[in-house]
Amino acid sequence: MHPDYAAALIHALFTQPPIGLHVLDPDLRIVRFNTAAPGAQGFSESEAVGRTLADLGFVADDVDRMLRGVLATGEPVSNFQYEGRLPRGPDGVRVLAISAFRLQSADGRILGVAATVVDITEQHRAQRRLELLYRAGEQIGTTLDVFRTAQELADIAAPGLADAVAVDVLDTVLHGEAPAPGPLLNPVTLRRAGFRAAAPEAVRTSYEVGGVRVMRYGSPYAQSLTDLRPRLIRRLGTDERWPTRDPVAAQILRDAGAHSLMAVPLAARGVVLGIAAFFRTEGSPPFEDADLSVAADLVARAAVCIDNARRYTREHTLARLTQRSLVPTRLPTHTAVETAYTYLPVASSGAWYDVIPLSGARVALVAGDVSGRGMGTVTTMGRLRTAVTAFAAMDLPPDELLERLHSLTGELARDSLPAQDEHRPALTATCLYTVYDPSDGSCVLSRAGHPPPVLGVPDGTVRIIESPTGPVLGRGASSYTTTRVDVPEGSILALQNTGLLQGTTESRLPLYREALGRPTGTLQDTCDALAAALLPEPPDDDALLLLARTRALGPDELASWTLANAPESAAQARRLVSGRLAEWDLLDLDFNTGLIASELVTNALRYSEGPIELRLIRDAVLTCEVTDSSNASPHLRHAEDDDEGGRGLYLVAQFTQDWGTRRTERGKTIWTEQTLH
Repeated sequence: MHPDYAAALIHALFTQPPIGLHVLDPDLRIVRFNTAAPGAQGFSESEAVGRTLADLGFVADDVDRMLRGVLATGEPVSNFQYEGRLPRGPDGVRVLAISAFRLQSADGRILGVAATVVDITEQHRAQRRLELLYRAGEQIGTTLDVFRTAQELADIAAPGLADAVAVDVLDTVLHGEAPAPGPLLNPVTLRRAGFRAAAPEAVRTSYEVGGVRVMRYGSPYAQSLTDLRPRLIRRLGTDERWPTRDPVAAQILRDAGAHSLMAVPLAARGVVLGIAAFFRTEGSPPFEDADLSVAADLVARAAVCIDNARRYTREHTLARLTQRSLVPTRLPTHTAVETAYTYLPVASSGAWYDVIPLSGARVALVAGDVSGRGMGTVTTMGRLRTAVTAFAAMDLPPDELLERLHSLTGELARDSLPAQDEHRPALTATCLYTVYDPSDGSCVLSRAGHPPPVLGVPDGTVRIIESPTGPVLGRGASSYTTTRVDVPEGSILALQNTGLLQGTTESRLPLYREALGRPTGTLQDTCDALAAALLPEPPDDDALLLLARTRALGPDELASWTLANAPESAAQARRLVSGRLAEWDLLDLDFNTGLIASELVTNALRYSEGPIELRLIRDAVLTCEVTDSSNASPHLRHAEDDDEGGRGLYLVAQFTQDWGTRRTERGKTIWTEQTLH
């Protein structure tokens, strides 16, 4: 290189540099430097030459070790980053990129080290902002919980962006509600939902998480909520007027040394949800416009997540209210069983239960569960419960009832699955349908993917009623079987769902044995004690426990006869009924019941073969039943004036409160009910 170029280059490096340059001797004393050299800015040549960087107040042990390593090994170092304060220059922490190489003479003698220094603080801050936004995308909104999301925002921003962060949401947001879209003009109540300080011992807050505050007019927070624009106060001066409206908060800011503030409204989809406040304290530089932009991005992301949580809360609040209206809050009183239940609708899912009176003093006990959560699941539960009640009124056997329910669930699943959402989990449900007959102590049940019932008998034995389980409702081909067991009087039947079990029925059987083996107190006391034992911790899903203590019909409540298939049986039926009603002191029903019994027996004689069963049940109503071998269902006819027959069932219908028919193993049973005066 021509000597003129070399001289010009050296002159430019020290007088017109794009980067800082230090030349140090073997003792790391400054030989020469340029005016752009960070760490030496503001020093004159007479103040700096011959002194070390430490002498100038540049305290950086790691930089000193790096330079001595370059001197010792001769290996250059590139882009060594130092983060700290400079003795003279911009306020706050700076980030420097230092590259160093050893200087040697032509004969190899070590002359010292040269170091180039570049202030990369802004690039470093920009990189940290990008990293902060990236982490925010991963860590904010992990749950549909307002408090959790607000705290995630605070945890991300402190210390990544600020020394302290406070997140306040409107009190109504926690209940799933929100103000009308647009700015907030009236005083509003806020609740502290998240707070984080980089140095908690140095910062105290006037409002703990969960605390309530009323927004003060004229503060940056209120102004931000009024026009939905973020506020940046680079330096909190002593002449600020707004702190006088909230002296407690102002004093806390002064005690913490807060000198810079950003207030950013939490708003999503045009709805105001709250506000986030960012503070910097002593030792940190004031906020800049770039910081405000990052804060706005963070808050916008958090606001969408909080609004999703709010909408989720609102939907599930409505779902829980709807759910409570779709399940019975009071079980009907029934002669066949005494019932008690514990129902914990914590997740607005599809658990339901029912006690349905049936003909012949029988009762149906039902427990079911619909997959999913939310309003759609709850309304589906209501539809299925209504369907079960309707099918039960038809006196269908348990297996046939579940087959019809399976078909209905499949139709509901197809209706609830939009074409554009084919990958959404299909709607399914489980159900246990049990029928108890107090006349013979039998229990007939069928299951569709539901946990089996548990039976506790009076001698202290507790066992699971083993029964085959069919497919869950709405999935696969329907194939259900019926199981029949004899249940002694005074036994306790327990129906539950998987949310209560939190495991298998077998694994929880010892708890059932302890509660049902020797029950004490009322049946509701037993139910509450068993539910508490099965759920030592609050459940994550809806929990259901239904207990039914059985009883049997006594001789003063039940009378039955077997009649021959002969013409004189109709008159015999009238006499038998009249005699038993006299014993029961129900002679006011003698004529009507005798007519009903003779008409039903006459129909059985006409359309069936074999013996005929006649039965009277005195319960809340007087039931008269006739069972024959025919499978043909009777139909009510309206005979013409000149017809000689066809009026039998019409007369029966006129004298009864209700009547119907149900299938039996040997044929059918026609039953009627009359009100007891």
